[in-house]
Amino acid sequence: MDMKDKFVVVTGASSGIGKAAAVALGAMGARLVLVCRDGNRGAEAVGAVRAAGGGADLVLADLSVQKEVRGAAVLVERLCPRIDVLINNAGAMYQKRELTADGLERTFATNHLAYFLLTNLLLSRLRASAPARVINVSSDAHRAAAAGLPFDDLNAERGYNMWLAYGYSKLANILFTRELARRLEGTGVVANAMHPGVVATGFGLNTTGLLNAAMRLGQLFMLSPEKGADTIVYLASAPEAGSPTGKYFYKRREKPPRAPALDDAAARRLWELSERLTGGRPTT
Repeated sequence: MDMKDKFVVVTGASSGIGKAAAVALGAMGARLVLVCRDGNRGAEAVGAVRAAGGGADLVLADLSVQKEVRGAAVLVERLCPRIDVLINNAGAMYQKRELTADGLERTFATNHLAYFLLTNLLLSRLRASAPARVINVSSDAHRAAAAGLPFDDLNAERGYNMWLAYGYSKLANILFTRELARRLEGTGVVANAMHPGVVATGFGLNTTGLLNAAMRLGQLFMLSPEKGADTIVYLASAPEAGSPTGKYFYKRREKPPRAPALDDAAARRLWELSERLTGGRPTT
């Protein structure tokens, strides 16, 4: 697909695969809106996209906070007369259980509810821009959630495990993608999830002690952000990626996720719960 002057929104674009994808799409001539939490790193990413030949604007928001997600959506719509591609990439992993200003467990709030809320707030613009694409960055870490989502304890009140919390959030990304694709059938907007591989970014370096040392050591054996971003760029730009929807990709190919990620009843239940947790019904 000719990306020249296409409007692409990328969350978590100040570093890692989000920044790498933004730069690559900018080099194709796309106009990027980068949604970032850190102003200095966000400004550096804007500069990198512009240096690659793309247009770029910066929206600052902490996407773990729903008020800021809503504010970001307003700014994105002001900057984008249309949205050709929305890339939900911002994510985090927390060593200890933390609550957001909304009283929600921070991993689930950042990695899933931010995707859900921002996408739904921008959905009218996406539909009006069809054909359009939504790309949700998930992970094979969803395989840790082999028993499915703990719907009775998504706030981790009965106990918190960093790896499980992250796995649950990545499973939620795939379930959200499936239900979103079902609801968008026939609109010209496709939605797909993807696994970037194990990538050397700043991800997980907010940990402490031996865990932090292990995460830093592991960076030596991981993929570069550019390689991790390759499937994102493919899903955003390849002509053949404009027709599959509700799928999970790795290395540019569809990949079957674990069985809990294919549970359509769970996907609908998650959607309804996410509506309640984000303050009502953000969609039609």
